[in-house]
Amino acid sequence: MTSTAAVPPPRATYRRLSVEERRAQLLLAALGLFAHRAPDEVSLDEVAVAAGVSRPLVYRYFPGGRQQLYEAALGSAADELTLCFTEPPVGPPTERVARVLDRYLRFVDEHDTGFSALLRGGSVVETSRTTTIVDGVRRAAADEILRHLGRMGGAGEQPAGPRLRMMVRSWIAAVEAASLMWLDDGKQPAAAELRGWLVDHLIALLAATAATDPETAAVVNDLLALETSEGPAGQLAERVIPVVAEAAHLLPAPPASD
Repeated sequence: MTSTAAVPPPRATYRRLSVEERRAQLLLAALGLFAHRAPDEVSLDEVAVAAGVSRPLVYRYFPGGRQQLYEAALGSAADELTLCFTEPPVGPPTERVARVLDRYLRFVDEHDTGFSALLRGGSVVETSRTTTIVDGVRRAAADEILRHLGRMGGAGEQPAGPRLRMMVRSWIAAVEAASLMWLDDGKQPAAAELRGWLVDHLIALLAATAATDPETAAVVNDLLALETSEGPAGQLAERVIPVVAEAAHLLPAPPASD
């Protein structure tokens, strides 16, 4: 019987990462740690272990140490969070906003601790640069919402006036605050319920602002023409109109006829 030598298994192909790929690998490892722990609790040694590289290699790419790595990771997360608000201008506006919020809340869920540390501040690695990055996300988010409202000043559009822009920025702040409270409360209610309430909040703010701001009134008029009875605006109207009817006694009495 002729014996045959065992064939050795093929060697794993080693590929040297490019500078961009290595940097992306380190940022991904850092984001995984920052997502679940406060930034000042994460060491470079832990980032190196998570990325499967040596500590000196981390320093080679981020010579400024943890601060530089955190700012770079924060910028990467900010880009991802900003993309959550990007939605094609197709379909009723409130349904677009609902899809935006679904992505946003999914990001919050997956980066819970890091998201809390980021927005609450107080970290020893917080600087004017990190604050600028966070505020950039807020401004980008507001711009995307204004785009869905047809007020970003594009072709055939008017730029948003101060009242409408202030209203949208205040809603973005409310979304942030609600997200933090949602995390504090063990992610209750369910994300879909929170998303629905936040969409209702935006519609209510638009309606209240439209009562005294002609520009917002025009925006609401244009939006309602695109909405459906099955969508968020139609469902909210069905729920709210009976409530508003109970306030009929607050309206001025009609003038007496002769």
